Amino acid sequence: MQKQANPYFTFNGNAKEALDFYKSVFEGEITDVQTFGEADFDTPPEADDRIMHARFTKDGLFFMVSDTFPGSTSEAGNLISLALELDHEDEINTVYNRLSEGGTVHMELQDTFWGATFAKVKDRFGVTWDLNYQKS
Repeated sequence: MQKQANPYFTFNGNAKEALDFYKSVFEGEITDVQTFGEADFDTPPEADDRIMHARFTKDGLFFMVSDTFPGSTSEAGNLISLALELDHEDEINTVYNRLSEGGTVHMELQDTFWGATFAKVKDRFGVTWDLNYQKS
């Protein structure tokens, strides 16, 4: 099966502004925008309007973005992960276990409200992976 790892940029509360900028630069399309306020879990009220997930596409150009929670000490621009879509539950379990070995789990492998199994792992070499298996 063919796999593709996609860039995932994280911003400090200005993901919407960044998306609008990229739209003006590349004349692409912003889709699948979800805010933290729309999530089915508790978030601080000041995070409600921040983007939890969005996609940008233009011809062969594709990337995803999100914001951090307010008060995060992360540095915008250096927060890049590779989003990997997996085809089977067994496959995401295998990849998760292998990447986690010697790495850091930022979000345990779990079922999500968007109908997927998801995990976020930084491997032992410092690469952050967003693993997603979209259930049918």
